[in-house]
Amino acid sequence: MKALRYFGLVILSVFLLWSCSEEQDFGQYDELSVTPTFETSIFYIKTQESVINGVTGPNFFTQDFNFDAFEEDFFSERVLEGVIAYELENTTSKEVEVLIEFLDDNDTVLDSEFFLMSEAPTAQLIREVSYGNTGKNLDIIRNTSEIRLSVRNLGDNSSTSDLPDPAIILRSSAKFTVRVK
Repeated sequence: MKALRYFGLVILSVFLLWSCSEEQDFGQYDELSVTPTFETSIFYIKTQESVINGVTGPNFFTQDFNFDAFEEDFFSERVLEGVIAYELENTTSKEVEVLIEFLDDNDTVLDSEFFLMSEAPTAQLIREVSYGNTGKNLDIIRNTSEIRLSVRNLGDNSSTSDLPDPAIILRSSAKFTVRVK
């Protein structure tokens, strides 16, 4: 009787092991595609109208920003597509021009974005620029090492907006899809 129980347990164990196992396919890793989307801020600049009134000449702001993030091998060799978003607000009494230029290591302009904003009250200006399959050439992004931002006052240097804390605000962010594997 003990032998029969033992034999039954062995047979049951064999059937359970045989019925619950299947051949493993380790080749799935080769077919895996990982493409996360990375998002980052590029710049945020706020200039009060009192600062603009204190500057003589039309260009009240020009600055070059070192931006090597696009040149990193991990990014530049694997980027598939992306979008750079710009948000501009003008609550001052001045009409302004904004020029954003993407430069390579030799200070050659690869691309630029131009904005013209009326004096307050104006709506917030939002622009999204695509790169990759549905937009501009990705080589612009891959080769950018510096971003030049220039803002020009097309108004006077004495007027002041009636709005509280009048200023020009420039924001920019980027969202790119990168093939990790």
